Amino acid sequence: MAPKIDFEEINKIIKLLEDKNLAEFELEIDGFKIKIGRNNSNIAQAAVAYQPAAAPAAGIPGLVPETGPEMRGDAHAVVSPMVGTFYRAPSPSSPPFVDVGDVVKKRQILCIVEAMKLMNEIESDADGVIKEICVENGKPVEYGQKLFVIVPQA
Repeated sequence: MAPKIDFEEINKIIKLLEDKNLAEFELEIDGFKIKIGRNNSNIAQAAVAYQPAAAPAAGIPGLVPETGPEMRGDAHAVVSPMVGTFYRAPSPSSPPFVDVGDVVKKRQILCIVEAMKLMNEIESDADGVIKEICVENGKPVEYGQKLFVIVPQA
């Protein structure tokens, strides 16, 4: 079972980060990972990821996220772990994290999904080549919605 952390606790961590003038805070417990960092404009950003042992939608009727290499041949879908707003770059003036045709490594940042004013970095869960970017920059995304298609490299 995943540790429980709510929005108020995340805000306390962000406040501590600001009070102590820390650049970054990271904590991982039993598959739950939270990483909070401050950017140059001193706005706290957070990345929260939880990867349960079972499928995330197990037991929820009608809600099954798109996953797996079985998608189209070798293709692999990277899906949104939450509801939010999809951003291809860290800021409007920055280049996108990745483009179609880019080679990516596991744990490489692909995009940001903003949820409740927190910037959640979405990482690649496979080595490969970006075949498709499935969401337009600045558009809302749903839990389990396909964000990227990656063709694994042998």
